Amino acid sequence: MAFIGAGFMNSFHAKSWTAVRDSEIVAVCSTSLQHARTLAELCGDRNVGTPKCYTDVSATVQDPDVDAVWISVPNDLHFPITQVICEEKMQGNSNLRAIACEKPLALNVPQAKEMVRLVEKAGLLHGYLENQVYAPSLVRGKEIIWSHVGDAERPYLAKASEEHSGPHEPWFWQKHRSGGGALIDMMCHTLEATRYLLTAPNENKSDVTVKSVSAETANLKWTRPGYVERLRESTHGQVDYSKAAAEDFARASIAYEDKQGTDLIAENTVSWCFDGPGVRLFFELLGPEYHMQVNSLEPELHVFFGRNLKPTPGEYLVEKQAAEQGLMPTIADETFTYGYQSENSHMVSCFLGNRMPAENWYDGLFIQRLMAACYMAAEKGTKLQYPPASLED
Repeated sequence: MAFIGAGFMNSFHAKSWTAVRDSEIVAVCSTSLQHARTLAELCGDRNVGTPKCYTDVSATVQDPDVDAVWISVPNDLHFPITQVICEEKMQGNSNLRAIACEKPLALNVPQAKEMVRLVEKAGLLHGYLENQVYAPSLVRGKEIIWSHVGDAERPYLAKASEEHSGPHEPWFWQKHRSGGGALIDMMCHTLEATRYLLTAPNENKSDVTVKSVSAETANLKWTRPGYVERLRESTHGQVDYSKAAAEDFARASIAYEDKQGTDLIAENTVSWCFDGPGVRLFFELLGPEYHMQVNSLEPELHVFFGRNLKPTPGEYLVEKQAAEQGLMPTIADETFTYGYQSENSHMVSCFLGNRMPAENWYDGLFIQRLMAACYMAAEKGTKLQYPPASLED
């Protein structure tokens, strides 16, 4: 397989590849040849491949050794890169069999719809890289709950939140490149995680349907003058939230129903305003007389550094680490805990077996529509029956 993009996310994927069988990373493509070489070196160090380095997407997928690509680039590039890849495949210039794309699938619903049309026309298998539904704690928790309660006492409320102090690259903050703010950046995770938890193992995803959507977005932290200046300085002037701000907080309530008409609720909260030790992922599933709970900041490992120690700043304990002193939660292997190892193993297994993965671009399009409905509900300040008019636009 080949990586399209050589940034933070594909370095995560590369680290996870030590747990992926029957697959080798043979190419890395980036607009920066140096970035491509750095990621290729990481792959070599982890013994998961000796990738060739490319700066052109067409040349990458024309490589006869490339069977599948993992797209992890800024959101505004998902659509044009998919166009290039599918055109090469349809012209007979590529041996490509499958394509996987990081969340969110696109900037908006029209782009996501066209991406689905293109991969169908090109005859490619497709995977939607939503790691949280592969997180071992979520998978095991769902397995335990549903194996004991059955459909008759099915869970009725799922809660999920993802919070941290802000993205690590300027483009995340620029809504013309990302498609929005915290909602499109992180609620794509929580929306799919809560749907996953509320859906029985023996149900099709389509058996649980959306009834209504209500949502709210806000700018709580990063439009305050001091933080506007801090953001401007940290991005070397690329981001100015006094002129063009995206939401740094969002919450949404999704009302579902199953085929028997049972009401189910998913509560979702995301924010770039959490000044804690790192990224916090929280999930809860509730039903009559039972519940399950996951909190990523309650791991089995903590470390402590006193005030007289001056550790080097970095993210070596947990993603979005915000401090180097005090008692700090530490995740031993984030690629395992956050689901990347299981996600990539599943994708590779499905692609090798000529099967569509459990998370594919149809799911990516579903979440894109749901996020658009959340933005619309927040803009109108009212609960919307789903699907609302003009959602496809």
